[in-house]
Amino acid sequence: MLHGVPRTESKPLKQEELTERIIKVFYSVYNELGHGFLESVYEEAMAVCFRENGIRFSRQHAVPVWFHGQKIGEFRADFIVENAVLLELKALESLNAMHHAQLVNYLNATEFEVGLLLNFGPKPELSRRMLDNNRKKGLAQIKKASSSV
Repeated sequence: MLHGVPRTESKPLKQEELTERIIKVFYSVYNELGHGFLESVYEEAMAVCFRENGIRFSRQHAVPVWFHGQKIGEFRADFIVENAVLLELKALESLNAMHHAQLVNYLNATEFEVGLLLNFGPKPELSRRMLDNNRKKGLAQIKKASSSV
């Protein structure tokens, strides 16, 4: 069950229990602060709640971006939770396809298979994405380049 919605398939989602805990924290923060603050305010509030709930996390986690086996830059994930879920926060009017693509790209560039996109907009929005490691183009290129050195 993801956020109270029954699922028809019998196989549990990857990191289902952890994502449920993260979503509870998201709604707790949203219900107390509402919308209208900068993303950094919500990030700090999420960190406070994670600590209060004994959830391990790192903030603004630098993740390298690879192209043809070469590091060409990096992005900063808002949170890595329990070294298992990549978390991207937004404080926008609404999410669009670009934000979902950003999360998928972040997952593609990392070993993480599960990501959550949380928006503290006029109405709370969340999106859960999963990308199996064996389907990641970027990681395959890195592994291929590092094995040929």
